[in-house]
Amino acid sequence: MTISALHDRNRRGFGSDNHAGILPEVLTAISAANGGHQVAYGRDVYTARLQEVIRLQFGPQAEVFPVFNGTGANVVALTSVLPRWGAVVAASTAHVHTDEAGAPERMTGIKLLTVPAPGGKLTPELIAREAWGWGNEHRAQPLAVTISQTTELGTLYQPGEIRAIAGFAHNHGMALHMDGSRLWNAAAALGVPFAEFTSDAGVDVVSLGGTKNGLLGVEAVIVLAPERVAGVGYLRKLTTQLASKMRFASVQLLALFDDGLGLRAAAHANAMAARLRTALETGITDGSMAKLALTQETAANAIFAALPVAAADRIREKVPFSDWDRAHGEVRWMTAWDTTESDVDRFAELIRQELQRG
Repeated sequence: MTISALHDRNRRGFGSDNHAGILPEVLTAISAANGGHQVAYGRDVYTARLQEVIRLQFGPQAEVFPVFNGTGANVVALTSVLPRWGAVVAASTAHVHTDEAGAPERMTGIKLLTVPAPGGKLTPELIAREAWGWGNEHRAQPLAVTISQTTELGTLYQPGEIRAIAGFAHNHGMALHMDGSRLWNAAAALGVPFAEFTSDAGVDVVSLGGTKNGLLGVEAVIVLAPERVAGVGYLRKLTTQLASKMRFASVQLLALFDDGLGLRAAAHANAMAARLRTALETGITDGSMAKLALTQETAANAIFAALPVAAADRIREKVPFSDWDRAHGEVRWMTAWDTTESDVDRFAELIRQELQRG
């Protein structure tokens, strides 16, 4: 039996960078790693090479643990920096709070202490609202902070902002975790090495994304401060995130680091979002999109906008995308590594046409 495509391979939308397929170079890398036998569970040559590459990118102390998905990476990473009585301070919009079905709390007993954060970004002052009560046996002890890079609202932490958060956290005996499901987009937007806004900025453990940047079901936990992180190998296994044929996970991450592939893919996605935003801003200025408002800055590959719900629903019938806050008519448009300029231009024109109806 030959499996043929069941979908229109030319159709692309703006629903999520998760909707995009696999980078061709990654498929080639998977094929190159195939054939013959390699020892399972990470004792293969590809995972050994990945460890070398991660240390070049994140610092000589870094250690990498490939996992299957972002939720698993976050659960493993946060559990590794907290005792049973520990809690983590997070933005109220954080993915670990809003989009992981309670996995951190249910799987390993983590307590989340959430704070409303403008633009999805925490600051030392905001963290301080929940960073208190140490020694009080009636309160879960705030012993970690988690930030997302980029944030769930598409915004971006600058290295200096991360250093300030890390300084606050460490001065209060707290570890700092970075949810980097879109870390490649952040690196491309910042134009600096990974280490500059992770290990050098004081981050202790990172969830490194891959799926949103063209990989097939691969993320990773990267330990940057071994003195604050413990038991990742054991936690990966007990949370069902240990791959047996790990060479096929590791080689995908290797492909992203090879010859700048991951940064080029992310930079392209960012550029397509910038192109769409420019078209929308032009429409707002000339009045052809007067019913549209941009609700967040566009730092990487996400655009948040508000428009009439009826218009959004008509547009969505032709091009997929997600509501963000339907009660306020807010939507999210995401670009990906395979979004084209013509995709963007057609979508902007469709938005213009539907906003002018009625």
